Amino acid sequence: MLFLVAALLLLGVALGSVAHAPLPVTLVAAAVIGVWLVAFAVRERTARRRHQH
Repeated sequence: MLFLVAALLLLGVALGSVAHAPLPVTLVAAAVIGVWLVAFAVRERTARRRHQH
């Protein structure tokens, strides 16, 4: 339960800071996070395929 409260608090802080950031900064940050998520997904997929075979 404490983890959920902390996650919601961090989400609120992140959304609050994005609301005050200029649009180009927000778009760059979103692109960086998106690239990181895609890289993470590719790395996990390749690790699972190696582990299964």
